[in-house]
Amino acid sequence: MTAKNFINFHVLISHSPSCLNRDDMNMQKTAVFGGVNRVRISSQSLKHSMRKSSYYESHFGSASIRTRELEKLIPLFVEELRDEFDPDLIAKTMELFVRAKVADDESEDADEQEDNASGNDEKSKKLAVAPWTLEEIKVLCGIVNEVSLTDEEISKAREKAAKQKEPKGKGKKKKSEQEFIDEALTKKRVDAVKKKIDSVRKAMASALDIVLSGRMATSGLMTTVDGALAVAHAITTHAVEPQDVDWFTAVDDLTIDAGETGAGHLDTQQFSSGVFYRYASLNLKQLQVNLGLLENIKATETAESRQRALDIARHVFHLLATVVPSAKQQSFAAHNLADFAITSFSDQPISLANAFEQPVKRDYKEAGFLKPSINSLSDYWARIHRAYGLDEQVCAFAVEDGIKLGDKPALDSLKAMEDWIINGGKA
Repeated sequence: MTAKNFINFHVLISHSPSCLNRDDMNMQKTAVFGGVNRVRISSQSLKHSMRKSSYYESHFGSASIRTRELEKLIPLFVEELRDEFDPDLIAKTMELFVRAKVADDESEDADEQEDNASGNDEKSKKLAVAPWTLEEIKVLCGIVNEVSLTDEEISKAREKAAKQKEPKGKGKKKKSEQEFIDEALTKKRVDAVKKKIDSVRKAMASALDIVLSGRMATSGLMTTVDGALAVAHAITTHAVEPQDVDWFTAVDDLTIDAGETGAGHLDTQQFSSGVFYRYASLNLKQLQVNLGLLENIKATETAESRQRALDIARHVFHLLATVVPSAKQQSFAAHNLADFAITSFSDQPISLANAFEQPVKRDYKEAGFLKPSINSLSDYWARIHRAYGLDEQVCAFAVEDGIKLGDKPALDSLKAMEDWIINGGKA
């Protein structure tokens, strides 16, 4: 039997009153689905909470540093690597990592590109937030440190400086001889990195959050990585309208002791409760490529490379079932764990969100949204499985006894599900 390439995770968590994800107006994030309002937790919020969790650090190590403030990050990495490389080299390498300053005399906007690369233009300061890893910079520094210009290359740069034409445009000046030499050195360094890009990618794999979520690079030496893990925005399985508002006060002890009445501070905070559906899909082959275990997505996986991917997959499931965003938790403490989950090995990503397109309604014989949500998810999985003739290896986990998926009883422990995943969908 051909090994399935995708693992689909479907998780139901009932959150007590809380406000786990807010928008720019300090209101709960919402979405309209099935014509009704749902409370939403963004995928960005979920992924951030996962990579910042203690479980992540224990099993995956430190996550990358995500920032757009290069000038603040450089001193941190300089301090970490100062025993191995010159601080100036580290700083220049990191600047190359973001944008390669390679001259192009024949380009009409070469001067504009140089201005943006130099950091003198306001736009150059507004870099996209990007994930950075120390190991990747360390390898880049090692490559760059070995590159220097020969006497012949320096002579050619000087000749190029001497032959340059007078630039067009008011206030523009000829480039100095040193600028041409610096550009020649930069180009040679960039070429050296491109030749050893495999070692750079392997170093990047030290940050599992980049391996899982990917990275988009628009310039420089930063390597674009296709994410292996797709995470959906979590939504409530039922309508939540209207949401509650907490009028809270802060008591000023000193004014009360002085005999005054009233609160020292009055404010409001929106909150609600609900059963949330979390969905994520993990591309096992892409995961192995990003880890540097396979050359490309078409390469044949080995038993060892697949097992490494499955080991990561079981930890991903644990995170999806246990990690909760930290917003307003000191006020609401909605530290709830998953109540039910379906995991399947499949030939494609398959979301079961449409199980809740018609919003779940409470069963008045047994109040609450959790049981009806479990039933809706299980029933929809069975219908989709039958309608499309899906060839999946599937297993369910449930906190409550007596829950089945089809004719198979759900596993009664999180560890049992993790073991099932690491065994490739075998009991």
